Amino acid sequence: MADKKKASMARRKQEIQLQQEIETQEEWEDVMSKEGLYVIDVYQEWCGPCVGMVGVFKKIKNDLGDPLLKYAVAKADTIDALEKYRGRCEPCFLFYATGVLVAVIRGANSPQVMRTVTEQLQQEHKVIDGSAERKEIKDPYISMVDTMDNDMEEDEEEAEEGRPASKKDGKQMRFKGELVNFGDENDRSQESKKEVTVAVIKPDAVQAGKVDEILEEIRAKGIEILKDEERTMTEEEASNMYTHLQDEDFYKDLIAFMTSGPSHILVLTKGRTGENIINEFRDLIGPTSVEEAKEKQPESLRAKHGNQTYMNALHGSSSEDQAMRELAFFFPDYAIPVAEGKPKLQRTLALIRPDAFKHHKDEVLQMIHEAGFKVALQKEMSLTKEMAQDFYKEHEGQEYFDELTTRMSSGPLMALGLAREDAVEGWRSMLGPKELDKAKEEAPDSLRAKFAVEDVVINQFHGSDSEAAAQKELDFFFPMQQTMAVIKPDALGTKDEIIEKVHDAGFKIAARKETQLSREIAEEFYSDHKDKDYYNDLVEHMASGPTMFMVLSREDAVEGWRSLIGPTDPEKAKEESPESLRALYGGDILKNAVHGSSNPERAKEHIQKIFDEEEMQDQEANQTEESAEGDIEPPTEQAEEQEHEAEAAKTEEPQQQEQTSTEEAKPTEEETPKEEEKAPEETPKTEEEPKQEETQKEEEAPKEEEKTEEAPKEEQKEEEVKQEEEAPKQEEEAKPEGGEETKPEEPEQKSEEPAKTEETTEEAKTEGEEKKGEETKTEGEGAA
Repeated sequence: MADKKKASMARRKQEIQLQQEIETQEEWEDVMSKEGLYVIDVYQEWCGPCVGMVGVFKKIKNDLGDPLLKYAVAKADTIDALEKYRGRCEPCFLFYATGVLVAVIRGANSPQVMRTVTEQLQQEHKVIDGSAERKEIKDPYISMVDTMDNDMEEDEEEAEEGRPASKKDGKQMRFKGELVNFGDENDRSQESKKEVTVAVIKPDAVQAGKVDEILEEIRAKGIEILKDEERTMTEEEASNMYTHLQDEDFYKDLIAFMTSGPSHILVLTKGRTGENIINEFRDLIGPTSVEEAKEKQPESLRAKHGNQTYMNALHGSSSEDQAMRELAFFFPDYAIPVAEGKPKLQRTLALIRPDAFKHHKDEVLQMIHEAGFKVALQKEMSLTKEMAQDFYKEHEGQEYFDELTTRMSSGPLMALGLAREDAVEGWRSMLGPKELDKAKEEAPDSLRAKFAVEDVVINQFHGSDSEAAAQKELDFFFPMQQTMAVIKPDALGTKDEIIEKVHDAGFKIAARKETQLSREIAEEFYSDHKDKDYYNDLVEHMASGPTMFMVLSREDAVEGWRSLIGPTDPEKAKEESPESLRALYGGDILKNAVHGSSNPERAKEHIQKIFDEEEMQDQEANQTEESAEGDIEPPTEQAEEQEHEAEAAKTEEPQQQEQTSTEEAKPTEEETPKEEEKAPEETPKTEEEPKQEETQKEEEAPKEEEKTEEAPKEEQKEEEVKQEEEAPKQEEEAKPEGGEETKPEEPEQKSEEPAKTEETTEEAKTEGEEKKGEETKTEGEGAA
């Protein structure tokens, strides 16, 4: 043990010798006054310096042996000059040449760090020799923060003068260090910058007179040209731009070529946010090799206008870091435009009925993606005959009703929540006419025509016929839930990006808190992992720094969040789900960025451990205020009605106050077993009975379905008994509230809200008891 401690101390001493430690403003100013190139790892005390890069720094230092190259670690917590890096410096490397910022790298990117060190060291020698000038840059990210701070100061001035301040309160609270925030993501997205890329039309294409043609082809792809400047590169500029190719045999010829005549330097973006512009432009220009481009992508710009390997007409940034570096290099004072607000998306329910699901699922899903739909919700499940009859009860009495419900309950189907600007009409257009003969004649390429089943008159797809119908139908297949989401200490620096993806996935943040867990609370939070080998390491990591906890609300929230975060091992996540949060932000199994509750019961336990009743009430009040200001998506008429009913119930029965959730979710988490036992008696209520009882039925339905979907291991036997006793109730609770909107499936005109008689309900209940085993199995299936 003593030997290990000595070895650890020895390694620590070597690191200190390699990297000067800067902890005060005076030490920082002293370093800034010294000659040489300083590579400074900016860190905060709770996470420490980037240990993984120490070996890289040692190798560079040994290989180059240059006395001008120096390393340092700087604690942002105690250095005034680094105040803006607090909360956004992991990992962050600043390159200072005699006190002047010349480069910035975010992320432990070893190859990029090595290239940048080599480039900047060469440049610094030239500056010292008098053959070049030092080029100062601004950190693009910090510049964006400065812009946001200026906006907030303007708001404060407006408020002091009695003028209405613009809606940046949530963002302002966050920058002032408040731990619990609300509604600031929308403001942040409004202030965030567009993604851009830098492109170069090379001298060969310029000399050939192809600039206008290339610019026209770029615009034809919907790409916006923000800046276009003609300039002839110096040898120094070309060398800095292509340092990564300096070991290639053609390097000298490339530099000579790039300085042989004028080039056009472009700054490009696309759409409201510029999202994916870097990859899209690189796909447009094609492979680096002109020969490969002509073979594999003959329509690419390099295939059309290039000549040979380095005379390939165009250059495009290969990554966001490179784009920012090239932008700072060519246009150091350029201000990137602010991203525009995202368009309002519609949602609709799509059903792939059993026959089409069995034979054509993958093909249909591919067509959905190609049509620009985002699959926000997805579930494979089986319906009982009674559930199918309930869903299509408006068609009861029609001659096709029995065959329709029989087909719908004949095997597994797929339910999808699709999102697009025109989702309802867009999906119905893809489906084509309801009548198969008409679909085959008028729209032979539609889904209903293309995937019709021989000798079957029922078409194979369903789509909501209005936004209101879509909401009711989505509630039927995807009941509202809440889950606990955790952004771990290792990923807190990327919380804004993660939160944006949370919203993109359709979740509402019902409550949030940023706090540092004590070891005791961390042990309790992960008590179900107590017997695992990694338990102590996990607890220590979770108590090592600030953690963000969020209560997320959405249909099928538990499975939806677990699907979004991906497999526990980030390496496995990168292979199986490359867009998942753990693939994007995780480091290893322990530091895998995020956590999600395993089932609805665990979600409830976690929420109660982290958020007390008073906090939930305060956050609910804040959300109500922000919704009135327009920071939160306004509720639908149905949601408003339910909210008013819930408030009325709360006034009459104060003791049920804990059952009230946020305005963005149904209060499913706090109900008692006694209330659950009453559910079968309340299910047959007709729509004429008090609305308060309808609301209670709505609230209980998601809970029962959640329990069936995934019970905790320690209560598995008890849950199996409950499932058998409550299966008839689950069948009735799965039914959407009141009358359904007109279904688009069948040719008959449907009534707005057909009354459901008590006799019909009782009959369905009796049949449900006979089918209870089958239904329990059905509802136990998780989201795909």
